[in-house]
Amino acid sequence: MLDFSPVSTLSADRRKTMVDCQLRTFDVTNLEVIEAFLATPREDFLGSQDLAVVYSDALQTVASGQARRVLLAPMTLGRLLQGADLDKGCRVLDVGGGTGYSAAIIAHLAGSVVALEADAGFSSATAANAARLGLENVRTVTGPLAQGAAVEGPFDAILVNGAVEEGLDALFAQLAPGGRLICAVRAEGQSGRYAKATRYDRIGADVSARFLFDAAAAVLPGFDRKPQFVF
Repeated sequence: MLDFSPVSTLSADRRKTMVDCQLRTFDVTNLEVIEAFLATPREDFLGSQDLAVVYSDALQTVASGQARRVLLAPMTLGRLLQGADLDKGCRVLDVGGGTGYSAAIIAHLAGSVVALEADAGFSSATAANAARLGLENVRTVTGPLAQGAAVEGPFDAILVNGAVEEGLDALFAQLAPGGRLICAVRAEGQSGRYAKATRYDRIGADVSARFLFDAAAAVLPGFDRKPQFVF
């Protein structure tokens, strides 16, 4: 039964405003992507009823014990998913999505999604959120993010929820032929949260990279550049 309470109605209004003022103005035009964002109550994943904050374009943080995840802004997530060219035949790996917002969006776009988290608390939250929304095609796995989920692969698409400085090789190996990996890349020397959204395509044994757009994203733990020791 549909819930037409004031809170749910206001949430739906905020989602529409987010889509109209953030996603559409950031060149997100794919109707399936837009419908997925309209169908997914973001407040359920942020643990907040302050809808003005929940649906803002700011980078927001979710926590599980000492673990933290800085979520991608909705417009950045939307354009990354648009660039992934998902369809109902796709098997997707969602890396480092925290409490499962990105996995829930992907669940509307793809055949199945494996949500990989390094923290068991985040995995539990993702599973609970997916179950509450009736998203039966979401499966959770807990393990090191940069190692991926090889036993669940190969994958038609992989989304990395944050900026990457290095450490993508294991994920590249888990792409199916013709598969693609989408992430924000932080080049050496770049500072702050500036990054370049990039699509990597698996072509035979090779992987090619293609720039998509400029993005703001925090480096996802496990993909940060390791210090170089100089003797």
